[in-house]
Amino acid sequence: MRKKVDRRETAEELLPGAAPEVAIELMKDLHLLTRDGDLNADARRKLKQIRHLLQLLAPALDDVHARHGEPVVVDCGAGKSYLGFLMYATRMARESKGRLVAIEARPELVEAARERARRFGCERMELVGGDIATAPLPPRVHLVTALHACDTATDDAIARGVAAGADWIAVVPCCQAEVARQLAGGGPTEPALAALCAHPWHRRELGSHLTNVVRALALEANGYQVTVTELTGWEHSLKNELILARRVKRFDRDAQARLDELVTRFGIEPSLVRSLAAQAGTAG
Repeated sequence: MRKKVDRRETAEELLPGAAPEVAIELMKDLHLLTRDGDLNADARRKLKQIRHLLQLLAPALDDVHARHGEPVVVDCGAGKSYLGFLMYATRMARESKGRLVAIEARPELVEAARERARRFGCERMELVGGDIATAPLPPRVHLVTALHACDTATDDAIARGVAAGADWIAVVPCCQAEVARQLAGGGPTEPALAALCAHPWHRRELGSHLTNVVRALALEANGYQVTVTELTGWEHSLKNELILARRVKRFDRDAQARLDELVTRFGIEPSLVRSLAAQAGTAG
């Protein structure tokens, strides 16, 4: 279903803060609007998710711009860089400082985004090809984001943010299969806990939930204050959990103890736990 909308109304509703004509042409270029300016249902859902995420990221962006002379935002697993371009259009284009670095592993998407950034004058937006864990980044990173980075790519983004000492980390996880596989291959030995993952459907659901609980605890253990919330209504996406973390101290031993007990009792070793342990070993 398509809806014919007024150009200025569309820009102001969906991309508040962006220059209307630039916003319309950018959304067309990203195929979020048709050539005629129509908005279909899928694009409306995607735009609503990103707009809401940008609203939730506003305090983090305000904070890093207020406290740092050259704040660096890193978007991990950027894909077509929907989040990066809309963040730039609605916020960073209005700032006189700051850089946005988007990491994407697929070369064709990196090249397309570089060309789009050139055409739309996104001079402080840099597209970096490579894996999240190893892509070159500036020495100091202030905000790390990942929107629907699949499975363990979200863990890579969190681990990279922790290693960089990012002030803020914000992730909206996508599919999560690693822990479900670990539950199927081993899992808890306690009968009551084993019953939670006896069936494949329950393993998938429990695995997804455990993965995000581990992520929140791991961030707390590494000195972050964590908020977990719904991104938008469930009618827009089933992958709808936002984990937002602000760095407040160096280490939380109680959170680490809870994390250690959780993974031991469920017989799992998620990617994030392995990555952070490896980082700690390297640092030590």
